[in-house]
Amino acid sequence: MHTRQRLRPAETSGETGGKHDNMQLARVNGIHWYNGAMKSAHANLQRGPFLIPIWLTAIGAFAVFSVAIIALWVLFTANSTVVIVIRHAEKESVSAPDPPLSAAGEARAALLERMFGQPQGAGHLDAIYTSSALRNRMTAAPLAAQLGIVPIVAPSDDPKALARRVVRENSGKRVMVIGHVNTVPEIVAALSGRSDIPQIDEKEFGTMYIVTVPRIGHANVLRLSY
Repeated sequence: MHTRQRLRPAETSGETGGKHDNMQLARVNGIHWYNGAMKSAHANLQRGPFLIPIWLTAIGAFAVFSVAIIALWVLFTANSTVVIVIRHAEKESVSAPDPPLSAAGEARAALLERMFGQPQGAGHLDAIYTSSALRNRMTAAPLAAQLGIVPIVAPSDDPKALARRVVRENSGKRVMVIGHVNTVPEIVAALSGRSDIPQIDEKEFGTMYIVTVPRIGHANVLRLSY
């Protein structure tokens, strides 16, 4: 009996020691886990400040790119060149190689002055191109005098070259071109890129084309009579 009584406290002591060791081990493991979690969080915090500028830079670059695209679109579409293409007014029925305008032709030239003779304000003409023919120069004269500009005399033998010159020299402006029965359709076709511009009848003097030529995109063509 005494021997058993002596052994029991020893067994209890061993169990208690084992529990104590387990508690210490759990405590150590908890400390290691806490330290590991803190290190991971600290590492994330250290990486965060480096990642934020990258995202901000990317967002800023995208915003700048978007603004640049919009600005280019506005630049290339807002400043379109408007070209008014007409034939000279009625000419005298004479056999002279360079006939002047008839009375009807002079009246039509005066009508052009009333239509486009505002020297300032929105929609005013910036330039007038005409051939060297007397009837063309007489058609342009009243309007040019009202606007205070000198008509530009240009060769009429190459309508495509004339169309390119008009757009190149008057980008974003408003221009009138006074051509002939055979050159007006070719000038309009060259400006617009269209191949369906009809020919003008020999007795037709009141046809007017208004061609809007953007820097990017297709031109718009409006045909009317005046």
